[in-house]
Amino acid sequence: MSQQLTLALSKGRIFEETMPLLRAAGIIVSEDPETSRKLILQTNDPDVRVIIVRASDVPTYVQYGAADFGVAGKDILLEHGGGGLYQPIDLNIARCRMSVAVSAGFDYARAVRHGARLRVATKYTETARQHFAAKGVHVDLIKLYGSMELAPLVGLSDAIVDVVSTGSTLRANNLVEVEEIMQISSRLVVNQAAMKMKRERLAPILAAFERASAAKQ
Repeated sequence: MSQQLTLALSKGRIFEETMPLLRAAGIIVSEDPETSRKLILQTNDPDVRVIIVRASDVPTYVQYGAADFGVAGKDILLEHGGGGLYQPIDLNIARCRMSVAVSAGFDYARAVRHGARLRVATKYTETARQHFAAKGVHVDLIKLYGSMELAPLVGLSDAIVDVVSTGSTLRANNLVEVEEIMQISSRLVVNQAAMKMKRERLAPILAAFERASAAKQ
């Protein structure tokens, strides 16, 4: 009996940069999610399909078995906690960094040195909490879901913690990076039950992903 496999991906960089890895495993996705409105995409393999979900939801779909495997950024996995997931491969795709940024005129080093209590806007509250706790800096975290760069400009926060790739959005809004928290890349995550029950079907795909990502380095 054939085993259906479901791969959870998010639109944008992760989808685009996962496509060559899928091709290396002999899997071609039939449609582009940027032009198709479909949320379930078929592939040239009748037993493999791709579902399009929000980046922050990928670990949840995989954890609860709605998807057998998925690709998610390290930033998302740290916030999710990674429970119930195997993370077998760092795919080295969708690379960026998690950083602290402030308005150009704000003296971050002085504020930290003098023990000021900082207001920090971020959607990565868990990562931010751990980072500032390790530095012994007191912060009030403000959870936002988008347009992080606006927060310091209108006085909502002193700083932001966000994912940065080129830094152009920060520069356009007169913000500067003052601290890098960590490098981010995307990982393959696999549902624990699928790893046992569908190992035979998953193994060659995971191996192809691993070879293709190793070749990228």
